Amino acid sequence: MSIDLSPLDGAPRLLFAVALAPLQGQRFQPTGFPGLGAATFRSAAGDSLLVESAQSMANRLEMTIWDEASNDVVAAAKGISHVRVTRADGSFLTDTILEAHRLNSPYLLEAKDHLFLDRLKTELGGLETGPVNRKQLAATLFKLDLGSLLHGVFLAKKELAGGRLRLARAMSAFIEADGVRVAASGGVKNDHVNPSGETKQGFGNVPFARDEFTAEHITLYVNLDLKQLRGYGLPEDATRLLVLLALYKLRALLDGSLRLRSACDLAVLGTDVVATSPLSFELPALAALAADVALAVATCASLLAPSTVIYPDKIESKSAETQSKGDDPDSGSDSENDEA
Repeated sequence: MSIDLSPLDGAPRLLFAVALAPLQGQRFQPTGFPGLGAATFRSAAGDSLLVESAQSMANRLEMTIWDEASNDVVAAAKGISHVRVTRADGSFLTDTILEAHRLNSPYLLEAKDHLFLDRLKTELGGLETGPVNRKQLAATLFKLDLGSLLHGVFLAKKELAGGRLRLARAMSAFIEADGVRVAASGGVKNDHVNPSGETKQGFGNVPFARDEFTAEHITLYVNLDLKQLRGYGLPEDATRLLVLLALYKLRALLDGSLRLRSACDLAVLGTDVVATSPLSFELPALAALAADVALAVATCASLLAPSTVIYPDKIESKSAETQSKGDDPDSGSDSENDEA
């Protein structure tokens, strides 16, 4: 039996506020920003903290439909539109689901053969001048990479309507904590061979301090802009697919791992996830959503065109000195990996 989405009819937004807590203990490590650190702020609830930003949560929601073992979408999402990028020898390189800016990936639009850029220009023909036809843009994105309709995209190339083609996120999420207190901690990187060695070269004992936090409440906020999805002017079946896929991503995220960092492993409090608006809507189970997403993909098959392209160029690397200045992958630094 298909999931009943009628409670969402006429609703401008679908909103969730999901209570979370540390999986073990009381402390957690929030995201951090270069030059800022933890994003603390004052609110009506007292001292508050941004645990995970909207841009980082978009990346995590995207990954719920990606199988890293096979470098492909999960079974429930087979047939959705996305662009797979391979090397000239056929080996996997990347995918729009993984790319920071989806269709605006340099591995698609900066390739020297211009094949995908030319294809996109053809698909978007007629948008070079005048007001942007959002219906045509939405239909093209649905055909090539429907994730762009949920998580936003900015086609910044001047060859594509002068770089004016952009869509804001229709699905947005972030995690905040209220009533927070600093839980100072630290440690030391031990060198049992040469404790007093030159630390700049990686030798020696290196002590460090780190601020973790405790909180009275941790909440995942989710906003699905139903009005924006309807405003794309897509067929009803296509809009239903977008809503179902968004719900699937949220349920898969909640049922899966909320280990955001080494020192930030969260769990959902309670079993039922009920929307704050409309109040009557309960997030369906993952199995039901998987079945309905698969059915919706089959129904919309004629509107979807998943594709594979070859990136023929040599991939240039930065110098070792430049790479050494990169972020520690486990530092908690926030990833600005998606569109506004």
